[in-house]
Amino acid sequence: MSYEVLKGYPYPLGAQYDGKGVNFALFSAHAQKVELCLFDKNEKHEERIVLPEYTDEVFHGYVVGLKPGQLYGYRVYGPYEPEKGNRYNPNKLLIDPYAKQLTRAVKAHNALLGYNPLSVREDLSFSRKNSAPYVPKCIVTDEQSFDWENVKKPLIPWDEEIIYETHLKGFTMLNPEINTDIRGTFAGLSSQKAIQYLKSLGIHAVELLPIAAFMESGFLQEKGLTNYWGYDPIAFMAPHAPYLSGFDLNELKKTVRLFHEAGIEVILDVVYNHTGEGNHKGHTLCYRGIDNQIYYRLNKDNPRFYDDTTGCGASFNLGHPRVLQLVMDTLRYWADTVQIDGFRFDLATTLARNDNNQYAINSDFLSTVQQDPTLQRLKLIAEPWDLGWGGYQVGAFRPGWAEWNDKFRDTARRFWKGEEGCASEMASRLTGSSDVFSYKGRKPWESVNFITAHDGFTMYDLVSYNQKHNEANGENNRDGNDNNLSWNSGAEGETNNQNILNNRERRARALMATLLLSVGTPMIQSGDEILSTHKGNNNVYAQDNELSWIDWSHISSQGKRMLEFTKKLIAFRKSEPILKYGYFLTPEECIWLKPNGTQMQENDWQHFVRTIACLINNENSKLFIIFNAFNEDITYQIPSNVHWRAVLDSSEKMKLNQDNIIVPAWSVVVLKG
Repeated sequence: MSYEVLKGYPYPLGAQYDGKGVNFALFSAHAQKVELCLFDKNEKHEERIVLPEYTDEVFHGYVVGLKPGQLYGYRVYGPYEPEKGNRYNPNKLLIDPYAKQLTRAVKAHNALLGYNPLSVREDLSFSRKNSAPYVPKCIVTDEQSFDWENVKKPLIPWDEEIIYETHLKGFTMLNPEINTDIRGTFAGLSSQKAIQYLKSLGIHAVELLPIAAFMESGFLQEKGLTNYWGYDPIAFMAPHAPYLSGFDLNELKKTVRLFHEAGIEVILDVVYNHTGEGNHKGHTLCYRGIDNQIYYRLNKDNPRFYDDTTGCGASFNLGHPRVLQLVMDTLRYWADTVQIDGFRFDLATTLARNDNNQYAINSDFLSTVQQDPTLQRLKLIAEPWDLGWGGYQVGAFRPGWAEWNDKFRDTARRFWKGEEGCASEMASRLTGSSDVFSYKGRKPWESVNFITAHDGFTMYDLVSYNQKHNEANGENNRDGNDNNLSWNSGAEGETNNQNILNNRERRARALMATLLLSVGTPMIQSGDEILSTHKGNNNVYAQDNELSWIDWSHISSQGKRMLEFTKKLIAFRKSEPILKYGYFLTPEECIWLKPNGTQMQENDWQHFVRTIACLINNENSKLFIIFNAFNEDITYQIPSNVHWRAVLDSSEKMKLNQDNIIVPAWSVVVLKG
């Protein structure tokens, strides 16, 4: 077929349909030629068109008569000089960085390598194998056809936010109330039963693990495993194809609309610190073949290799204006076209590194986000660390950013494990971590408090295992974190000992109470509310199976009690102004008491303290909260001149008398004045 090809325009990049044809534009600063490759619906026949114009480092052309649904990709010509940082290979079909939809999942294959894997010269060799049969094709889309039915974003205030971190597939695959044909998809996640459950739980936002098109690595395929979490992105704007049940891009938008109708926000976990192309021995699927020198941070002394602060092979180069533009365009696309409410940025420190590879609060990325009127209205959450030098930056992001607070996680785990010397820090974590976040007018909500997340033990495993058990990952249990700050309550893993099971339930409830009674933004890991388990595996990134999926059909009696307790905790949090307080509590508002009713002094914190009690007293709230991580019951004197009533008891066994309260071991009690 012959096409009429016009010059078109160099921006916006990607494939833009205007009702009469499609404009294609691809950035590359060092390429010599770009071919647009058009495919039939069976992906068999390929027709190549040289993009006729080159403007401002952008190859572009307008093809008259093309319509939405057209399949395409690119071939980019230039020198193959790995030792100089150039890895062009026109034998490799490339995915458009601006693609909105792909025909299928991206899976590893030797044909995708830009070099010959059998050559002794390794990546310095050159592959002449055509990769097109193994590359999913990009699809031209029409973004104007979806009706939002006047449904608006919920716009939940930050200080009221309660986040529920979940995996789209893991949440739905074993849910008997979701039709089998839509489990593991956006349609399953937005089914009536799924949304009813989340609404009954009381959360305000779901934070979805990566949904953008990601790489299925050969390393995992060889072991019979798959990339479950999705932290190896290829196309930042295109949803992972298997997540679309009907192969309809509007399915994702419908999901967001239904969540918004229910008053629930949708936050995406996004990955811009690296891609699925990996290191110098990785695949040539997109960025590497378009302009390797620009899209990645190359080693200054030897550009054959990459700078890597992510542990994933190569760091994405947000220091280049066009790469930063791609990321910003992607974020605005999700925010405007898909109506997403916020983002959690994976290994965000890497995004904010400057030309010297150092974290900088005035980096191009952070500065650009701050001035963007669209993004400033969204929830922005940083995972404030990476694996490079100076990568740990908790509390060091710009005001207005929320941050995952692993200090809260670790301190809460140590305290409830019964460790010595952490009571003072625990007090700070419970009250918003002012020692970390109180500078430049930052607020308590900027601390995203969590005890568990997708990366690590579940809450039940935290009280059931002393060590990780990752044998199923095929790495001889070497992967995953060794420092879990866990305690198995008396036996490793599964047991029939009822005393141990009771202890685990009590400690898990105390941990959940700690999370939801603390000042800051709480984040619950999906499944913790029913005591879900991964059998001690603290790194289920490759376990796309029953080990990681939530088993809704076999919730234990303990899990059912935990669910009701979690709902009660969330309802209580919503009712208490002090837990949504927009400011850090003053010493006059928050007084720490000893069991005899006297105030804690500085030297008291130095002793072996495993029980702490907080008297909160201001014009909005009057609460007395006791956290007993001791293995025995503790009697506390009740502050006088106030009528107290018990409103929460994680153990359901506390005893409230006229002038004192007996707080059971491993429990949290809340009295309201």
